[in-house]
Amino acid sequence: MRILVLNGSPKKKSDTFRMTEAFLRGMDKEQENVIDVINVIDKNIAPCKGCFGCWQKKDGHCVIQDDQNEILDLYVKADVIIWSFPLYCYSMPSHLKAVLDRTIPLVKKGMVEESNGTVHHEALVDFSKIHTVVISGCGFPDWEGNFDALKQMCNTCFGNLEMVCVPEAPLFNIPEAAIVAEPLLESFEKAGAEYASNLKLSDETKKILETPMISKEEYLKGING
Repeated sequence: MRILVLNGSPKKKSDTFRMTEAFLRGMDKEQENVIDVINVIDKNIAPCKGCFGCWQKKDGHCVIQDDQNEILDLYVKADVIIWSFPLYCYSMPSHLKAVLDRTIPLVKKGMVEESNGTVHHEALVDFSKIHTVVISGCGFPDWEGNFDALKQMCNTCFGNLEMVCVPEAPLFNIPEAAIVAEPLLESFEKAGAEYASNLKLSDETKKILETPMISKEEYLKGING
């Protein structure tokens, strides 16, 4: 498979990307993959200008001449796209959101109404063949409520979607927390192998990945001192 990884962490030592790396190791155990990793923070991606020049050209490219068109070329060739990022203000970091905003050249101006009443732009490319994985970590001690806005956005924007949202992500880069962090990374590796075999994650697997590593009380005590 061809896998595009959009790493949205602004840090070289990323908590979230440790999970993604483990997931990719698992995927590689099942088969040989071609993996393109884009560290978005290192790219020149301007905000969308809302000019809709892309809808005039209809060539799948943005009229802004920066690094986004390179990403769009990889995007349409990918079998799997992994969006890996820390939770920022209950969504994704702004530099990564610019990448998402500027995928608009991959749709047309015309709109389509589905049988359930939802309306979306007509696709310029075949999105049905693209599978999406979202891996997001946050610094809060629990899951409920923290990822709701992100889940709503991703479920609206992406098809063939699997999401893994992990609380207490800073523990991955604290040596003293290795006793709880390393087993979870091993679970991410197993999850990657599972996903590579059928492009799905079971509810049981997602529950394992999203369960906090330590109690809320213990986590808050460590954060607050």
